Amino acid sequence: MSSTVDQIKAPISIHMDEFEIKFKQSMKTSVPLLDKITNYIVKRKGKQIRPMFVFLSAQSAGVINESTYRAASLIELLHTATLVHDDVVDDSNERRGFFSVNALWKNKIAVLIGDFLLSSGLLLSLDNNDFHLLKIVSHAVREMSEGELLQIEKARKLDISEDVYFEIITKKTAALIAACCAAGAASVTNDETVINQFREFGINTGIAFQIKDDLFDFGDDTSIGKPTGIDIKEKKMTLPLIFALNNSTWFEKRKIINIVKNYNNDPVKVSEVIEFVIRKGGIQYAEKIMHQYKDRALSQLQVLPESASKQSLVQLINYSIERKK
Repeated sequence: MSSTVDQIKAPISIHMDEFEIKFKQSMKTSVPLLDKITNYIVKRKGKQIRPMFVFLSAQSAGVINESTYRAASLIELLHTATLVHDDVVDDSNERRGFFSVNALWKNKIAVLIGDFLLSSGLLLSLDNNDFHLLKIVSHAVREMSEGELLQIEKARKLDISEDVYFEIITKKTAALIAACCAAGAASVTNDETVINQFREFGINTGIAFQIKDDLFDFGDDTSIGKPTGIDIKEKKMTLPLIFALNNSTWFEKRKIINIVKNYNNDPVKVSEVIEFVIRKGGIQYAEKIMHQYKDRALSQLQVLPESASKQSLVQLINYSIERKK
């Protein structure tokens, strides 16, 4: 049976509560408009999976300390900055069912808020000499930007191979989860072998997590929720679609790419693509690959001593690939 987020959080629940207080403090400012917007951002946070990865990794590798709290705050500040900027780039009016910052306060303010969050994260690290943490997280932010740009470039041509797909999702999604795990470990130990082990664990978990996201586009009510077709509408090449195209005739390939390129807002045509992917075995293939990455992530944890935090990390991977959204 799949664990709930609260069950997974149990070994670190005290730290997560403390983190919420510290994180709010790290966003405090004397500018009323800025305070109003950062308050809005804090209130509509999601399940807080990223800080959970930081604290669980730290507690599995050593003893949580002040540096761990700063690592979690740094991740959240820099990640939130990228989300605020993403909504501007995508011209998106919604984020997790709430209005996005740019929808309420317009693009100019949203970009400045993103800059403010970014600099707050940098200063939090520099003021406390957490250069090792800053290096880990800054590297992830650079990777995420590269991944987004690579995806935009490839969406124009729709000529993406599996290799390029994995390069995009490793940078775009897995890099951040890897940074959470590496930063958590680096806050409690200087052992590079241990830190790298947690980074690898995060990369494999992040790739499995993204493939699960891909599957939502093609799911059904019984297994992975209702098909959304959102990625098709956004011309994103996902693993099930890439596999299906690689296993089709030249004529089929040309037809499907034409739909994705030119008819991606037509629900009937999008359904045709979804049916094509299911018929070609794209779903089963993607699920198989997702489980391979999950198993790689689990094998990274095997060398760690048994603990409640380690058990929660195992549950967190399972949750990532069993979630219904």
